[in-house]
Amino acid sequence: MRKRTLLLLLPGLLLAACDSAPDDSDTETVKQRLIGTWLREYDEQGAHVRRVLVLEADGKFREMSTVAAPDNPDKVKSQGTGQWLFDGTNLKRHYASLNGKPISAPTLPFVTFQVSFPSRSEFVGVDHVHKLEVHYERVIEGTEP
Repeated sequence: MRKRTLLLLLPGLLLAACDSAPDDSDTETVKQRLIGTWLREYDEQGAHVRRVLVLEADGKFREMSTVAAPDNPDKVKSQGTGQWLFDGTNLKRHYASLNGKPISAPTLPFVTFQVSFPSRSEFVGVDHVHKLEVHYERVIEGTEP
């Protein structure tokens, strides 16, 4: 009889254990996964763009980019810096400077993307406000744009 009672209670106990209060472990896992160097390449209006995004463990980021236009042999380079965080759904970046100069109005210094990971070496970000989807792939530290 005791065995039978235990067998009847066991599934309920297992379900109760699965229904425990959520914690931040998933958010922290994703945050740790985002730390590193990421590359995004795309073509826009006939120009080839390379962006290298470095997300540091201390919440700082650097984004370096080059734009190569087919009619101009000189690449246009830029660099932005600021703070980043992952809120459990979105990767949020607040730009503090662009090309070494503080950002001021009317420039919007915030970027927010809902993040998903199609594989261990890439992530997709979706900006629902601007209807934009971006793809980044993990690259080695020191990669240049």
